[in-house]
Amino acid sequence: MQTLEPILAKHPFFKDLETPYLKLVVGCASNVVFREGQMISRRGGDADRFYLIRHGRVAVELHAAGRGTITVQTLGEGDILGWSWLIPPYQWDFDARAVELTRAIAMDGTCLRTKSDADHNLGYELLTRFVRVLVGQLEATRIQLLDLYRAPD
Repeated sequence: MQTLEPILAKHPFFKDLETPYLKLVVGCASNVVFREGQMISRRGGDADRFYLIRHGRVAVELHAAGRGTITVQTLGEGDILGWSWLIPPYQWDFDARAVELTRAIAMDGTCLRTKSDADHNLGYELLTRFVRVLVGQLEATRIQLLDLYRAPD
């Protein structure tokens, strides 16, 4: 039986993760596929996992009163969807929808939190990697908001 370890090792999020940690996190991973238009998460829903996007595109959306649904960011191959599994109360902050057929690796957040509690070095490594993801997503959101609220030409 083939494991997901080689796939995780190649994904930018887990690139250069020490082999013992990679062997720990692979036990929390599973393949998933989302059809075009399928909702992956809903704001306020249980955030019990995050996704490593392997193929396809995912729209990260929010609903704004009077404006409807706004796509805040579009994620693709090599990107990460979800960080809410890290922070109580473990609820999604955004909606996410597959824009096209999307293949991903789902990482079980409860499993990763348990392994991180048992090995704080693993927890620190994961948190450091997620901070980089968050900074990138905040910058993308800032750019999107600047575009959304720019003065008309």
